[in-house]
Amino acid sequence: MALTTTNPMDETIPGSIDIEILIPNLMIIIFALVGLTGNAIVLWLLGFSLHRNAFTVYVLNLALADFLFLLCHIILSTERLLNYPFSNSIFHNCLITFRVVLYITGLSILSAISTERCLSVLCPIWYRCHRPEHTSTVMCAVIWVLCLFIGMLVCYFCDIFHIRHVLDNWCMASNFFTAAYLMFLLVVLCLSSLALLARLFCGTERMKLTRLYVTIMLTLLVFLICGLPCGFYWFLIFWIKNSYSEVAYSLYLASIVLTAVNSCANPIIYFFVGSFRHQLRHQTLKMVLQRALQDTPESAENMVEMSRSKAEP
Repeated sequence: MALTTTNPMDETIPGSIDIEILIPNLMIIIFALVGLTGNAIVLWLLGFSLHRNAFTVYVLNLALADFLFLLCHIILSTERLLNYPFSNSIFHNCLITFRVVLYITGLSILSAISTERCLSVLCPIWYRCHRPEHTSTVMCAVIWVLCLFIGMLVCYFCDIFHIRHVLDNWCMASNFFTAAYLMFLLVVLCLSSLALLARLFCGTERMKLTRLYVTIMLTLLVFLICGLPCGFYWFLIFWIKNSYSEVAYSLYLASIVLTAVNSCANPIIYFFVGSFRHQLRHQTLKMVLQRALQDTPESAENMVEMSRSKAEP
């Protein structure tokens, strides 16, 4: 996991901007602006309009992580397009480190979501009767503190602020710990997702598919396709950090663009799942998001209840 500032992939190439720099960064900015708008709407609705439950707490924190992640993307891409000489500045290096911290935070929240939903399906009695009331809030707080602690370790041992000599052994150890934590999260995410899929679609007692499970599965699928390549890239660079090439740089740019796509995709998923089989002209964003996070199978009674909510202020 290359979080140090010695990675030339995070530096602005001197000279005029060529097409290889222009197109990816313009794409990042476009996707990021769309994602900022979508995640801001999700943050507003979940923070002030909708009643929060165990799952929506995770969604709220995931939207916050994605919002900040995309904001870092916009700043860094704008810096590259304007060709500002900030590639070795403290502000630039802090943004890069904070972007990685937000990436790890998003992956941690997704792993927590998948694990909790898996437990709710495999152990429904325990989940309903013995699960602590504020588990989601506590887990999100622990995730934020842990990921910020990882970022602080890297900043200190890898000398992000250029105030002393880099402690090579400790820097390598902190990067290795970060890479190991990423691999752990990936294993947890994959195992819990496979167990959830097996419980939903296999066996004699299949669970009824709800919009909530569709939302979770689509979110995880988009991350595996768009978000995971960048994590693999960082992990590989930790081992081959001195083996850069034009191909490696192109792969880096592609993975960064995909992370922007991943962070802006979640609000689109909520909108798609919540509006599926419903006429949009009769729906509000609040109703669409509420339906996307619905944890009960749709029935005539549910449809009536959702229709009544339209009249609520």
